[in-house]
Amino acid sequence: MGGDHAPEEIVAGAVDAVEEHGVRVVLVGQATRIRRELDRHGAIGKIPIVHADEALDMGEGALASWRKPRSSIAIACHLIRQGRASALVSAGSTAGVVATSRLRLKGQQGVLRPAIAVTLPTRPRPTILLDAGATADVKPEGLVQFAALGTAYAQILLGLERPTVGLLNIGAEPGKGDKVAKRAHELLAGGGHGLEFAGNVEGHDLLTGKVDVIVADGFTGNVALKTMEGTIRTAFAEVRDAMTAGRAARMGALLQRRRLQDLRDRLDPDTYGGGVLLGLNGTVVIAHGASRARAITSACELAHRLAAGRIVERIREQVALTRTSRFGRWTHGERDGTGGGPAEPGERPPDPLSTADQPEPDHGEPPTAP
Repeated sequence: MGGDHAPEEIVAGAVDAVEEHGVRVVLVGQATRIRRELDRHGAIGKIPIVHADEALDMGEGALASWRKPRSSIAIACHLIRQGRASALVSAGSTAGVVATSRLRLKGQQGVLRPAIAVTLPTRPRPTILLDAGATADVKPEGLVQFAALGTAYAQILLGLERPTVGLLNIGAEPGKGDKVAKRAHELLAGGGHGLEFAGNVEGHDLLTGKVDVIVADGFTGNVALKTMEGTIRTAFAEVRDAMTAGRAARMGALLQRRRLQDLRDRLDPDTYGGGVLLGLNGTVVIAHGASRARAITSACELAHRLAAGRIVERIREQVALTRTSRFGRWTHGERDGTGGGPAEPGERPPDPLSTADQPEPDHGEPPTAP
């Protein structure tokens, strides 16, 4: 139910993910509207529906997680905690999705703060940037854990055994940056954490493919990401104008059509599915609010791939390697329990089974993909 074009484009993308890519999906939201969209695509009975009374508005922030305990995001998280789903995909308000997911799924044991990982269109292979906005203020130990989260993500997404990690900074020298960046560099360079640290990287390295994982606090990472996105859009607009400025330019563009199409696809955010909220007891993929069907299909494929790669378990193993004696006492479990745990005090978890459409008999087991 989240996104600028919900539920039409969301359902269309989900149907394509099921029919063209074999992803197992359950749709959570207002059952009547969802069923209407499924009927338009001839998909009634092919995708289970779980009804949700409420939905987070695109303008709602973190407090919506408390104001709307029966939102579609909250119920989807409940399905994950029940083991009836493995991942969540949403194009809704990023703040609302992050807050609700953190409240309902809890942080993994030992994870200080979650982080949003995004894919940058570098060559010869993509680069992972995190955090892209989940945690603005972070300690040096948190940046080390972000490196662990990004390493686990890159191992599954990029198929790398030991991805290289860079720390986003204002200079390549070890002594650059503020106190947090300097201390984080010391911890990362010190070894003993199972990470392949390659040193500091600068803003102009974001699209060079110098490292496989780039680590930053959420404030810096978000600014860097949006600056890069704006620059790419501006550059593309200028190239388009130049190639349509005259007859000769248009003829040249026609001859280069295939190369230009490949470049556009590589730089199009819809190709990558969205950001992934790492560090929770469940996989959460946050698609862009303006996502169309193609982006939702990509997001579902990404969630399916991460769930199949057991990203939660991989993160648990990688984070365990970073818990050295210098900061191992700062664990999620020591701050607010063991992480998974029961529902919040005084909260009665919503029972989606009471309002769910019953799947057709041939659906088999409850869905385990997003």
